[in-house]
Amino acid sequence: MVWQRPDGRQPYQVRPISFHGGFTRFAPGSVLTKFGDTQVLCTVSVSEGVPKFLAGTGKGWLTSEYRMLPSATQERQARELLKLSGRTQEIQRLIGRSLRGAIDFEALGERTLTVDADVLQADAGTRTAAITGGFVALAHAVSQLLQQGVLERSPLSGQVAAISVGLLQGEPYLDLNYIEDVAATVDFNVVMNQDLGIIEIQGTAEEGSYSRTQLNHLLDFAEKGIQQLLIFQKEAISDWDQLLPVN
Repeated sequence: MVWQRPDGRQPYQVRPISFHGGFTRFAPGSVLTKFGDTQVLCTVSVSEGVPKFLAGTGKGWLTSEYRMLPSATQERQARELLKLSGRTQEIQRLIGRSLRGAIDFEALGERTLTVDADVLQADAGTRTAAITGGFVALAHAVSQLLQQGVLERSPLSGQVAAISVGLLQGEPYLDLNYIEDVAATVDFNVVMNQDLGIIEIQGTAEEGSYSRTQLNHLLDFAEKGIQQLLIFQKEAISDWDQLLPVN
């Protein structure tokens, strides 16, 4: 029996994806990222100075925070105030690790970039949307800093995008929505750069196990999805050639 996707997509198709730049006024970079019904507001702020372990090195830093609004899901979730859940901490660390792979910290100088990912609506894939949209917001922020003369050259060293893949009834599917995410026996989040080099893979079998062949098929699907996302990102960044002239 073949899994029928609720929205009629082919197994290898991503959801409708869009980036709405300049979504907020004050952050140097702000992008409303939509992966189907998943909507994540990605903003990038810049501050002078770096964590103590980098002070005096001439290198900058990038960190991330991730939150989900109470009404992002069907049932209201309590706000995380004094103590973050393990899930939230895991996701924001993933976002930070992933996007640090796109930055030349010497070119940034002793400044800190903070990527905030706020989930407005969740239909699975919030972390992959946050990483993919976070890169676009990062590029917009760098563009503004260059225009303002804060930076002499672009610190962007590459692209970063992320996508989910999973096994449904033994077959691979790309960019899972919530119904598929719940039903999947294997669920992966894959982060790659512009060369399709792997930055991080998060994957587990919810039921039983999976074979090496199935893993290869999942990664093949992830590559196809990442290739599409890289194109969408470039289309959302008007001065791409000035920010990353080598690509």
